[in-house]
Amino acid sequence: MSAVDFFQNFFEQEKIGLYGFLSLDDCKIIRPYLLERCGVTRGSAVVFAVPYYSPAVQNEKRNVSLYAVPRDYHLYFKELSQRFLTAAKKEFPLSKFGFFSDHSPIDEVNAAAKTGLGIIGRNHLLITEKYSSFVFLGEIVTDLQLPSDPCEIRLCEDCGLCSEGCPVDLSLEECLSALTQKKGELTEKEKSKIRDHGLVWGCDRCQLACPHTKKAIEDGTVYSPVDFFCEKCLPELKIDDMEKMIDEDFCARAYSWRGKETILRNLKLFEENKNQI
Repeated sequence: MSAVDFFQNFFEQEKIGLYGFLSLDDCKIIRPYLLERCGVTRGSAVVFAVPYYSPAVQNEKRNVSLYAVPRDYHLYFKELSQRFLTAAKKEFPLSKFGFFSDHSPIDEVNAAAKTGLGIIGRNHLLITEKYSSFVFLGEIVTDLQLPSDPCEIRLCEDCGLCSEGCPVDLSLEECLSALTQKKGELTEKEKSKIRDHGLVWGCDRCQLACPHTKKAIEDGTVYSPVDFFCEKCLPELKIDDMEKMIDEDFCARAYSWRGKETILRNLKLFEENKNQI
């Protein structure tokens, strides 16, 4: 089996339709030590996008960011990595592979845009045609030489709707997603922002305001076909549920790294607000 056929079959089995090949020479290397660690300093990157917008949130109340509705995506990528490396080492025993997501040796958004998977938005996210920006990016690096035809990076239309939809602005310092994840005591101004924001973890407003998202929702293509992101979903967190949640279940959530106290603090802010009305 050729390497191209192998990757095509693997992604088809995993219900991942967006992927592309790029020479490492055309990638923007940001953490070279990760390439050295897996023994791949020359070769190819296989960049792919995994949709995560769960169909479970269509008619449900939601108070967490869409990426946090299913279980922690790090668990998904760990399982995906294991499946891939097992199959790849069996098919290509003399070749080397490295599997990455988030903490990557290359600029993921830059590479994904160069492979034609989508365009780059003002919010610095990759915007795809089918799923808008509701995708997780991952990449496989290998010493295999795969066919590569990099395209010119395209930017969004810069309509400004994402900036208008942001409760504060698009700067990382002011992002309300970061504020919901902040530990410890908040200032009264910060508390007010979270109450007005409506979510106890994360923020999707710039993404949901995007016309590409609206089109993907209207076309019905935005929802993930990947089983992991359609199962065991928790669109809405409540104080009682959080306090009773066992550690095993909590650790399987994307917000577990911050601990229960941060989530409970945000939930109690909304509860206090209700009592004052």
